[in-house]
Amino acid sequence: MSAQAQTSRSIDQDKLNALLGQAVQDMGASLHAALIVIGDKLGLYRAMADGTPVTPAELAARTGTAERYVREWLNANAAGNYIQYHPESSTYSLSPEQAFALALDNTPVHLPGFYHMLASCIKDEEKLTEVFRTGRGFGWHEHEKGLFEGCERFFRPGYLANLTTSWIPALEGVEAKLREGAKVADVGCGHGASTILMALAYPRSRFFGFDYHDASIKEARKRAEVAGVSDRVTFEVAPAKSYPGRDYDFVAFFDCLHDMGDPTGAASHVRASLKPDGTWMVVEPFANDDVSQNLNPIGRIYYAASAMICVPASLSQEVGLGLGAQAGEARLREVVTEGGFSRFRRATETPFNMVFEARP
Repeated sequence: MSAQAQTSRSIDQDKLNALLGQAVQDMGASLHAALIVIGDKLGLYRAMADGTPVTPAELAARTGTAERYVREWLNANAAGNYIQYHPESSTYSLSPEQAFALALDNTPVHLPGFYHMLASCIKDEEKLTEVFRTGRGFGWHEHEKGLFEGCERFFRPGYLANLTTSWIPALEGVEAKLREGAKVADVGCGHGASTILMALAYPRSRFFGFDYHDASIKEARKRAEVAGVSDRVTFEVAPAKSYPGRDYDFVAFFDCLHDMGDPTGAASHVRASLKPDGTWMVVEPFANDDVSQNLNPIGRIYYAASAMICVPASLSQEVGLGLGAQAGEARLREVVTEGGFSRFRRATETPFNMVFEARP
């Protein structure tokens, strides 16, 4: 369509103003994302965690940073309601809620990890633009390194809040097995957040974490040592379609099945690795089967991540099914049952995740 033809279409001024208003909000949020990463890396939020009001100079001295930059950073955060400004004293502080979300690492609503993922995607923009042109894949391991830490920190809050308190209890008979002592595989484990959480909660069980990304496995081993669970957790480099071991009582896939090139092949391998009475838990991003029902703030996040991370990862592998992060329950059911599972149900859900139980 020519520019002349396009501009000849009538414009609804109210709709245009609404779009521009949304764009202004998004512009501020986009620019602020970089400041969240900077503040996280420099410990600026952590230094304000106790809620005591500080001047820019005091925060700069506390964190070993430059006062002029810190002053602008504080004002940007205050404008975005991420930090409180006190005009009577020209000081800044974090409310308890702001500190909980921004300054403390092990909370169920920790935010900065997401922005490390975002920064990684922006750094990879030129490469991603090229795969949009060519249709080639872009593997997980090819991304800028911030993605790996950011992804773990983005998903870990959900695991902290739900994994052992609601997700596993929602599965038939699984929690009892884990308490008694079970053999567990955590496939696509990344830095091992989910594996370590389970090992801490169920000390009688033995856990095996697998991921094809060797750098993530190295980091997972370090974290298991720090957490004191290396006596019952083993991390190995292995893909989902050929991870070692048999007779697992429980296999878990956390937010990764849709990233795989051949998720049906992975399902078949899970089926072969399980005991006859074993259980496969598949945690996936929340999605409805109808695209129109996913056009909301959460769907916006997941579709964007899917376009830059999930679909390129799948297309870089054999088969390259490209499920995407908003595949929906019906499509996931097809993949799992084609892999040899006869029983598949949604055990529970959160606004961000669906938790499925599959049995032979």
